Amino acid sequence: MDNGQVKRRPVDPMRHHRENGWDYRGRAIYHFTLPVEERYPLFGVLEGESAETAFVRLNAFGRRVCQMLDGLAQFYAGKEFALKVLAQKVMPDHVHLVIQVLEPLPQSIGAVVRGFKSGCTKVYKEMYGSGENAAGVHGDCEGSGAGGRADAPVHFARIFARRGSIWEQNPAYYHERILHAPGQLRRMIDYVKDNPRRLWIKSHNPELFRLHRRTEAAGLSFTSMGNHFLLDWPDKQAVEMSRSASNEEVQERLQSVLAAAQNGTVTYTAAISKGEQLIARTLRAQGYPLVVLLNDGFPKEGSPHERYYKPGGVYFEACSRGQLLLLEPTEHAFLDADIQAAVEETLRRKAEARHYTYTPIPVTSLRYRFVALNEMAKRLAQNME
Repeated sequence: MDNGQVKRRPVDPMRHHRENGWDYRGRAIYHFTLPVEERYPLFGVLEGESAETAFVRLNAFGRRVCQMLDGLAQFYAGKEFALKVLAQKVMPDHVHLVIQVLEPLPQSIGAVVRGFKSGCTKVYKEMYGSGENAAGVHGDCEGSGAGGRADAPVHFARIFARRGSIWEQNPAYYHERILHAPGQLRRMIDYVKDNPRRLWIKSHNPELFRLHRRTEAAGLSFTSMGNHFLLDWPDKQAVEMSRSASNEEVQERLQSVLAAAQNGTVTYTAAISKGEQLIARTLRAQGYPLVVLLNDGFPKEGSPHERYYKPGGVYFEACSRGQLLLLEPTEHAFLDADIQAAVEETLRRKAEARHYTYTPIPVTSLRYRFVALNEMAKRLAQNME
């Protein structure tokens, strides 16, 4: 849902989710992402003069993988698996597959994915060899040698000789999304089809999609991604709205924020309440610069997925245009003495307004962190040091 806030745990195509209690043999629609080991461009290369004309030129192996995807439903129909492939895309270093389970399966849908992955590895062995012999083959990815062996990627052949599989080593075997919400299918399919364009944008704007650790601003430290020049913008405003704000109050604040944005002001927000989300969404839609503070927005440092992270949905587009900066405070920022004091004062004031006795809350609680994000937004907008 486009609610103005980057998801607390963003849609990360590299993060797998297993849902407790979910029947993986029942009717459902899944989006699977299957990355190549070390994200090696094993299937082809991205080409095109612009984002709109971008496409993946598949090599011989990539074309075989694509053919296997095309025939996946028919192959498993013979094993009494009622499936329908709704979308698929072979990218240079990973595969996307949106598949529908039409009738209850004799085994988990995982058996289908693992079977497909095993089949791809088998084809790789047939085309390029199965061990040290493959590591000595020279040639480019398009291939020109007899028997298809001269196009074996030399570097990856060495990786394969150690691993025996072309796929990312992961105990979960694959990365999934399960369709739950209305409209999610259309977004899934659009995302899969749009992959070449998005890859072109990211590859041609690397600095806007580079994950920065230890970004310093207003005496606080953050993990960040996006247009860092927004931190140096002279005119800034922070947006914070109570969850109990009326529609009239939200609209009045929206108009004042838009008026400032039209005059060149950069907006800082945690986009937590519905009012804040509406304002952030409107600014994003109208192309105004936006700095969003996140409680939990990026892969952890040292995670194998941090290299490939990118914001999802409309935030990818805003980031590519230089209109967005994402900031996730480090633990040190949450423990900043002035931020802690500001959070305590805010919570004490709210308790007194509701005639409650104020009780301190731990800095690890979600409530503390959400209030802290708003306090950080105000501090950044005031450019306090």
